[in-house]
Amino acid sequence: MRQIVLDTETTGLDWRNGDRVIEIGCVELLNRNLTGRHFHVYINPERGIDAEAIAVHGITEEFLADKPKFRDVADDFADFVRDAELIIHNASFDVGFLNHELSLLGRAPLDGLCGNVVDTLKMAKEQNPGKKASLDALCDRHEIDNASRTLHGALLDAELLAEVYLAMTRGQESLIIALEEPAPGSAEAGGALFERPPLKVLRPSADELAEHDRVLGDIAKATKGNCLWLDSSAIR
Repeated sequence: MRQIVLDTETTGLDWRNGDRVIEIGCVELLNRNLTGRHFHVYINPERGIDAEAIAVHGITEEFLADKPKFRDVADDFADFVRDAELIIHNASFDVGFLNHELSLLGRAPLDGLCGNVVDTLKMAKEQNPGKKASLDALCDRHEIDNASRTLHGALLDAELLAEVYLAMTRGQESLIIALEEPAPGSAEAGGALFERPPLKVLRPSADELAEHDRVLGDIAKATKGNCLWLDSSAIR
């Protein structure tokens, strides 16, 4: 399975207010292994950046002035994520922004490129209700070193999230392997097939049948005829 762990940075909190994507970071997982392939780009949003956002990610308008526009990187981005399952922390935020960027170019939304989106924020809240579910909190919980994360950055956060996701889902691969293994003694497992011996059926004696009927009769009397195993007409 090919999965892409994705994160973005933006000019603000809401694309509906005109905010734009300014950084995209993606890392590739193939069969739950990091391949070393990644997609990372800074984007000129063609607008200002909120001071609160700069305080979070440290990316300024001056830094982005000579960077490509989203329309210049859209093809490369689409090629990298196409047909993969996306893994995103607080997926509705990033998906909303990216779909908006794609729509401005008249392009299909992410669900037209990718088959599925896994929201690790939702997953974390389901696994540990009531506990903090930020990326930093999950790194602490799963003992993942995030000391280099002084500011948010899309590529660094995607790399950390990949480690977090693998830790959160650890054990799934062993379950899949177990399901795929042939049953012991089967031809696929290299064992010889054998014929089961016939089952031995023990018939009750007349005394045992009589005792069985007596017990059912007692149950029927105690329940005023509500015995599922005996007709009420048989109560003596």
